[in-house]
Amino acid sequence: MTQSTDRRSVVSPGVDPVPVGELPPVGSVPSHMHAQVVRPDRYGDPATAFAPEVVATPAIGPDEVLIAVMAAGINYNNVWAARGVPVDQVAVRRKRGEPEDFHIGGSDASGIVYAVGEDVTGIEVGQHVITHPGWWSAQDPWVLEGRDPMIAGSARIYGYDTNYGSFGQFTRVQAHQVLPKAEHLTWEEAAAPTLVGTTAYRMLHGWAGNTVQQGDVVLVWGGSGGLGTQATQLARLAGAVPVAVVSDPERGAYAEKYGAAGWIDRREFSHWGIPPLVEDAAGQKEWTSQARAFGKRIWDIVGSRQDPAIVFEHPGTATIPTSIFVCRPGGMVVICAGTTGYDAVVDLRYHWTRQKRFQGSHGTNDEQAISYNDLVRDRKIDPVLGRTISFDEIGAAHAAMGRGEDVFGNVSALVGAAGPGSGRA
Repeated sequence: MTQSTDRRSVVSPGVDPVPVGELPPVGSVPSHMHAQVVRPDRYGDPATAFAPEVVATPAIGPDEVLIAVMAAGINYNNVWAARGVPVDQVAVRRKRGEPEDFHIGGSDASGIVYAVGEDVTGIEVGQHVITHPGWWSAQDPWVLEGRDPMIAGSARIYGYDTNYGSFGQFTRVQAHQVLPKAEHLTWEEAAAPTLVGTTAYRMLHGWAGNTVQQGDVVLVWGGSGGLGTQATQLARLAGAVPVAVVSDPERGAYAEKYGAAGWIDRREFSHWGIPPLVEDAAGQKEWTSQARAFGKRIWDIVGSRQDPAIVFEHPGTATIPTSIFVCRPGGMVVICAGTTGYDAVVDLRYHWTRQKRFQGSHGTNDEQAISYNDLVRDRKIDPVLGRTISFDEIGAAHAAMGRGEDVFGNVSALVGAAGPGSGRA
């Protein structure tokens, strides 16, 4: 399948935008649509950065698909997009030659196919589908060499690095991103987990030499959240022993509900953030004492002196030193974000001498996305839908996520779906 920037309109003449919660006839594409839009002059608090607007429905290229969005998942990447940091996505895309002066985010969608590009095969108008977030150019030399496309220079996260994500009535995706929707799930359940689930799948299964194995201890930061509950379930399916890190007993119980062998309340420890310099002997001693106590809590939960083979990371600054410290020799700390900050300080004495791996992980390739979606379709993975919101609440939901308040599973927003509970076959 080729990648093209030649996009053509699929608008049906005379079809006006429909209200949110309604759909035009299948295959009939309105010229304009409702969307939750971020503009640079609103960057900052996501609660005000997002605003409802009517914009032109995106045209699609030969290898692209237009989907009427029934529900959209909420993810932390559009907290960043709404703030305009660490990347001003509108500015970056305009430098690439894209004309839009706005961002429509959303990296998870469930919906109905309304149009397909002329080179697309195997996808038909009217199909019920979901999207995965990996986007890349099929003409990228790295991809043409058969390498992992998510490491290619052209790789993007749909609905964060690309425009026209799932926070509009219609979303534009590459055909390879389109996967069958699990028939037993509602629209909002189906939209909830794919970005975090495929991210977790890649983190646990994507790095040869340190893939999750039977009996491994896996330490999962943020064990009650959308990413954490997916990681815990995937670890359990592999026969591993996941241990969750949370910030209160209610969140610990939620993590156990989805497979955690036990949980650690991080508030019982005080050594978070950048540790004291080596020259500060007393500070180093105190920090090491706290880190060892944290590691012992893992042993207490698993019932043996077994350190984590994989530490599933995303907080970043606050936790990396501890993650490296408690990871077993030859083990891996794998990270997909930096929600507490991007600066990571590692005591290299515990890194090189014990030959630990610190691995970045980002997005998903097609093979990983298909494998994860098959687990969802086979009912082996629960999407863990924590709550469902309206289209008008998208900005407020991102603000709450940015404040660390949305910590129980995933969040979905209804778009084309008239109400919760629909979408099951």
